[in-house]
Amino acid sequence: MSMPKGHKSRHGYATVSSISGGLGYREIAENMSDQGFKMNHSTARNIFLSAMRKIARDACVFYGIEPTKENLKKVSSDPRFQSGIIDFLQDSNV
Repeated sequence: MSMPKGHKSRHGYATVSSISGGLGYREIAENMSDQGFKMNHSTARNIFLSAMRKIARDACVFYGIEPTKENLKKVSSDPRFQSGIIDFLQDSNV
């Protein structure tokens, strides 16, 4: 039996490494492991997407969209949403 395919957003994939100065999931995992936090690239991705879902929940509530598990997955994995969050964080110098 073949492995299941990952979810692909209708608008493609977002990559953390495509941002200036950003790291890929593998590089994030290596840096965290070097700092003493054992991590692999899958865990780095899961933590990133978990954070995006938390932000997406508030965004859904703000815009009157029901924050169902399906809606949160759709919004949080959308590269346009992730790019908007990154732009916001860069603009606010957080």
